[in-house]
Amino acid sequence: MSKLSVFLDVPHSQKLESSLLKTYKQDDCTEKTFLAYRACMTNEGQPWVSPVVQKVRLQIAQDPSLDYEYMPVIGMKSFIQACLELLFGKHSPVIVENRAGGVHTVGESGAFRLGAQFLKTWYQDSQIVYIISSKKEQHGPIFQDMGFTVHEYSFWDPKQLCMDPNVLLDVVEQAPSGCVFVIGGLGNCNLTHHQWKKLMATMKRKQIFPFFDIPNQGLSTADLEEDARFLQYFVFGGFEFFCSQSVSKNFGIYDEGAGILVVVTLNNQLLLCVLSQLMNFTLALWLNPPSMGARIVTSILCNPALQEAWKESLKEVVENVMLTKEKFKEKLRLLRTPGSWDHITNQTGTHSYLGLDFQQVEYLVKEKHIYIPKNGRINFTCINASNIDYITESINEAVLFTKDSEKYFQKENEYELE
Repeated sequence: MSKLSVFLDVPHSQKLESSLLKTYKQDDCTEKTFLAYRACMTNEGQPWVSPVVQKVRLQIAQDPSLDYEYMPVIGMKSFIQACLELLFGKHSPVIVENRAGGVHTVGESGAFRLGAQFLKTWYQDSQIVYIISSKKEQHGPIFQDMGFTVHEYSFWDPKQLCMDPNVLLDVVEQAPSGCVFVIGGLGNCNLTHHQWKKLMATMKRKQIFPFFDIPNQGLSTADLEEDARFLQYFVFGGFEFFCSQSVSKNFGIYDEGAGILVVVTLNNQLLLCVLSQLMNFTLALWLNPPSMGARIVTSILCNPALQEAWKESLKEVVENVMLTKEKFKEKLRLLRTPGSWDHITNQTGTHSYLGLDFQQVEYLVKEKHIYIPKNGRINFTCINASNIDYITESINEAVLFTKDSEKYFQKENEYELE
């Protein structure tokens, strides 16, 4: 007698963005190109790993003094301290006054899951979360699953082809008091001094709780301090906040998923209370974090020579990306591709918007086998000497094709009106 499955009524989930990679892998075209990898890529098409990481990983593997006991619930304390000093600087008031701490988390979304759990339990003034970033984030479902009402906005203005800081200012002005603001990519917005003052004053007046996302410190400008400088506004402004700090991408240890949930409070006593409650939640979520990624990062950050070598590797990646963007823009100019392409070099970081519309993106995917997300935000480390000509020529073709199509349909409409 056959038994009915308990999973009989479970449907397939909606398609995820990873389906783009699946389609790419099934494509037999020899010129196919995938420009949506999350990881930094080398010219050989492999995930980038900082050379110093490879060296340290071997040293750790050969160290007979290491024990492999379970990690403490809070995680590796030396790792947490090293990450905090990387984020704020050793002499930051929050470090000196012992009012910044953290919990070692699992994966890139672990800090958001843990932070959301805490806020749901202990921050009940508002159950509304605003997520504002330069791109579509994966945090929304995490907060929705916890019962929060979520509103999402993007800094990117597809019409003006630039990051618009007024989006944040407008949303803060309209948001109800006591809500949570999850903010990513704030360093790319270039707020003026007046805009910073206005933002801080409004958030303080409305008692908005900030939850920042810093997933790749050092890969925007190659300057670790500059990439996290905006946090200093909130530190000196007397804010309490959470921050998701991932160190997977900027070290090239993507599969380790290393990071921490950073907590900043008004004093040390409050910090200890918050950390104690966060540790209670981790007991139910993952109990003990993995150690390898934390050991690699700690070994590098606590050794001045290794840290300097790591910084140099970040600088090399960023300089290569900047050079690629310049070449990319110049090739489009030489092809006389319609429109201005300055927005490509105006954006910082490994991932940037091309400024293409949906029809142009669809043309590239279906006709030219160039796989990019629907929003046209690509990974520039995927572009190298072997594919840059094909990609730029295809973009030129896509722009010209869609412009010709617009003219055609415009003429057809004019004919029908006659």
